[in-house]
Amino acid sequence: MDLKLQGKVALVTGSTAGIGYAIARTLAQEGARVIVNGRTKAAVDEAVERLRSDTGGAVDGYAGDLSRPESAEEVVRLHPGIDILVNNLGIFEPKPFEDIPDEDWKRFFDVNVLSGVRLSRLVLPSMKKANWGRIIFIASESAVQIPAEMVHYGVTKTAQIAVSRGLAETLAGTGITVNSVLPGPTKSRGVGDFVQDMARANGKSFEQVEAEFFENVRPTSLIKRFATPEETASLVAYVASPLSSATTGAALRVDGGVVKSAF
Repeated sequence: MDLKLQGKVALVTGSTAGIGYAIARTLAQEGARVIVNGRTKAAVDEAVERLRSDTGGAVDGYAGDLSRPESAEEVVRLHPGIDILVNNLGIFEPKPFEDIPDEDWKRFFDVNVLSGVRLSRLVLPSMKKANWGRIIFIASESAVQIPAEMVHYGVTKTAQIAVSRGLAETLAGTGITVNSVLPGPTKSRGVGDFVQDMARANGKSFEQVEAEFFENVRPTSLIKRFATPEETASLVAYVASPLSSATTGAALRVDGGVVKSAF
């Protein structure tokens, strides 16, 4: 299927690995000019080189912490005319609720929520001028089923859905759509390393630990496995395309059926 992304400019935050990298790769394969982002120049340069080699596409990089206002302003200034903004930047950390200090709550909100709010505000003028744009927040099934082991993370993901819907409401009648995408448990680099370490520590295979996780921790999963980053990227690429023009203000799940609801 031709997603008609030739010539579109896409910024994918937090995209040197995992879901963000898979999104950047898929968009580049579809013909978009992609701006890869990470905190360090070394990580960004390595991701850009891999993407150019893998896709043959137009890929640029921006090294900087996009939870900081000055970095957000700089990336938009250096790369004007962003058509597609994928707010993927995010952090997570399991921690008992009573051990989460105010500083952690503020840090999680700054990175997971305000980074996307700020970038959306910065790219909207050019999108409005073109009367076309796509803003996508990468939330999580944890937005709907708040995990007891990291309440602060779940709250920020719920906030992303609220921001996405509210922003879509303000853009009613335009050619700009805003959506959130909710991945479920995904075999990103961090999760894969964590499960592999756990498997080694307990003398088990990755597959055994994965099966136990979906039996005991996420028993509502219908696919009974970790999704791949590429499976999320496929949905994001469609939502980022002109073909998705009737999809806006939505919270779209790619969670493997973890959320036990038909709606």
